[in-house]
Amino acid sequence: MPTKLRYALLAGSILVGVAFAARAQHDPHRHQAGEASAPDARMIVTFPEELRTHTLANMRDHLSALQEIQDALASRKFDEAARIAEQRLGMSSLGLHGAHDLARYMPEGMQNLGSEMHRSASRFAVAAIDASVTNDVLPALSMLARVTGRCVACHASYRLQ
Repeated sequence: MPTKLRYALLAGSILVGVAFAARAQHDPHRHQAGEASAPDARMIVTFPEELRTHTLANMRDHLSALQEIQDALASRKFDEAARIAEQRLGMSSLGLHGAHDLARYMPEGMQNLGSEMHRSASRFAVAAIDASVTNDVLPALSMLARVTGRCVACHASYRLQ
């Protein structure tokens, strides 16, 4: 299989996984594979309405950033992918998201998943910059999968109310 097609398929599968996780966060009637109609067992996390709205907007921006990162990777614009990741998902983005204000309403497990997602995004940014030198995008794609894996784990475990 040509390398470019392999990268495109991998990036597309990552995006589909994140999209399903985001949809599950907001679709109380979703069905998981093998389940007829299982109740939603995710822990409900209650935020004040203003922070809830802000958090949901942040998560939509995270999803948009992931799509933009994948597009940049597919175009071999590794430095652009790194910039998007660090500014909108990485540790540098915490101030923009109001993480300090949100943390007090999050259970510890949710805090840990969020922190690991932000750390993984910063690690991805480094791997993407490395790819611009080595021309080997696979380590960056592996790190991007870790970022989206944290998103999926959080959305599978917690639900905002």
